Amino acid sequence: MTQKRALAFTATVLFLVGPATPSEEDEARARRVLARHPVLDGHNDLPWAIREHARAPRDVEAYDLRSRTPGDTDLERLREGGVGGQIWSVYVPADIERGFARAQLEQIDLARRMIARYPDRLALATTAAEAERAMREGRVASFLGMEGGHAIEDSLGALRAYYDLGVRSLTLTHSKTLAWADSATDVPRHGGLTPFGEEVVREMNRLGMLVDLSHVSDETMEDALRVSEAPVIFSHSSARAIADHPRNVPDSVLARLPANGGVVMVTFVNAFVSTAFGRASAPLWKEYEERTRGVSDPAERERIGKDVRARMPTIRVTLAEVADHVEHVRKAAGVDHVGLGGDYDGNDAWPEGLEDVSGYPLLFAELGRRGWTDEDLGKLASGNFLRVLRAAEETASRLRKERKASMATIERLDGPAAR
Repeated sequence: MTQKRALAFTATVLFLVGPATPSEEDEARARRVLARHPVLDGHNDLPWAIREHARAPRDVEAYDLRSRTPGDTDLERLREGGVGGQIWSVYVPADIERGFARAQLEQIDLARRMIARYPDRLALATTAAEAERAMREGRVASFLGMEGGHAIEDSLGALRAYYDLGVRSLTLTHSKTLAWADSATDVPRHGGLTPFGEEVVREMNRLGMLVDLSHVSDETMEDALRVSEAPVIFSHSSARAIADHPRNVPDSVLARLPANGGVVMVTFVNAFVSTAFGRASAPLWKEYEERTRGVSDPAERERIGKDVRARMPTIRVTLAEVADHVEHVRKAAGVDHVGLGGDYDGNDAWPEGLEDVSGYPLLFAELGRRGWTDEDLGKLASGNFLRVLRAAEETASRLRKERKASMATIERLDGPAAR
């Protein structure tokens, strides 16, 4: 950290949380922990930011990660943040006009080209062992995670094809309820998962693809926990007991997590960290979704985004509030079941002190000040996620010996009118 940045950090934290602030020793300790246990973050939308870049959309060369980018993520800031692993979201909106599969394949291609462009700094990872090797080499272990089951278009064959392309996690829904699963932010239709939705979870278990329950309804969470034989993840969700937002995880689900073995990767998005910010900003997010529906031109989407961002509430959200969410998940589920999923490059409003991917050490310093041990901080950083991934791999190894690829269809399991 430069002297200028160190002074800015000290001033920011004093402003954030008053007299009880992390000391220089707390920050130095946090950086020592992260040198041994780099952050493996659950969700970053950088591939979509590249796709939407107004000056050169989809051009991974023009969006130069070796330079300071216009977004939240680049190679230098990843290094400053102690990030050694990342699930890169290969996001596709749930309301695009043309077929999902085309856009999904384009995003997988874009992410893989992005990773391949920086072989000295990024490494494609598909297993826990590959991730650990990349981190030992000083490279960012780069997983691909799909955000929304709409992209499989009700096809288990498509699910398997995405796995073969390197995808290792799937958020069951995004913002829209599907024919087989209810979303947290849409009208529920099924009371959770349909029989076909349960089969999606079973086939993901057989493949070794992580079941991601961010964005899904409470009932879908409960059903997935009942069905899944492997640990689940919440790649970017926080605690509903701290901030009352449907995207966050209720205590009733947190209480079930130890039996499943899964992990909640606490997110930094202001709307999910602060109840007041979430309620004030919700109408603006809805307006943005409505105004960009069907708009394919990146420059026009960016213009709409700037207009909406300019009217975002000025409610202050702090790094200490994120630490409160981390601590609550630890209290409700246990220290073995909490991680971090910032959701950088997917939103525009961040807590003070966590404005981009360089801020993780500040959060670890705050948690260290609150009494977290080095061992517990290491679990939060990457240990818990790697344990979950290894368990999913072991489950898949067993299940592939017990059963073949599922040939089920949504019509056969849910009825001919299911779609």
